[in-house]
Amino acid sequence: MAGPTTARRGEQKSTSGPPSAAPPPRRRFGWVRLRVRAPGRRSLIITLVGAALLGAFGVWVLFASNWLRVERVRATGTAVLTPAQVVAAAHAPMNAPLASVDTEALAHRLRARLPRIKTVEVERSWPNTIGLKVTERKPELLMRAGKKFAEVDVEGLRFATVAAAPRGVPLLEMTASDSPSLHQFGTDRLRRAAVEVAGDLPAALRKDLRKVRVRSYDAVTLELADGRTVAWGSSEQGAEKAKVLAALVKAARDARHFDVSVPSAPAVSGS
Repeated sequence: MAGPTTARRGEQKSTSGPPSAAPPPRRRFGWVRLRVRAPGRRSLIITLVGAALLGAFGVWVLFASNWLRVERVRATGTAVLTPAQVVAAAHAPMNAPLASVDTEALAHRLRARLPRIKTVEVERSWPNTIGLKVTERKPELLMRAGKKFAEVDVEGLRFATVAAAPRGVPLLEMTASDSPSLHQFGTDRLRRAAVEVAGDLPAALRKDLRKVRVRSYDAVTLELADGRTVAWGSSEQGAEKAKVLAALVKAARDARHFDVSVPSAPAVSGS
């Protein structure tokens, strides 16, 4: 019989130190395998057919249905012209599919029929409206046309004829019929030169400008409201001539005639 100090079978007695910690239990994780299948031929065919049907439906909505057709044309930005005049000249295809409207052709037709229009933006406003945003030309000078007046814009273009002269717009007289300048530069260029001169005139005198007379490219004369005249010469050196003229008007308040055709050698007379 074993004594009390005898170790039990299967046990090991530690001779020194605390008992060692037991290793943590191992955990087992299960793995989930995902299988990704490539779409089969049947699924691909269904997808393609669906896309084709959707595209065909979109085309039908845009061009064949009654949902997106032109029902209204609206004009904005007019000053002298009326919106009704612009809409009538546009001659937009009513009841046509809005997507089929040729906006460039419509804008070209408007500018050809109404030369007063400088620019026009044609926009589709879904679902059924065409918008016409108009910018009109503004008269810088007037030319007599019988009992009426032809308006000349900043580009020297005669764009419209009116029965009454717009207030505050100077008159342009072209007396260059026998001048070599007419054959060398042409009427359009001489008109542009006149507009340039009127635009370069000092702001304090521009409101008094009544007439621009063009005898040749180098002989442009201005007539002011109080009877004073300005020999401007050509349209070249316009900014420099304007500064010289402004100084002369202040220095010689009683003068009736100013010559700035050669800005480095100006002259006054009639004081």
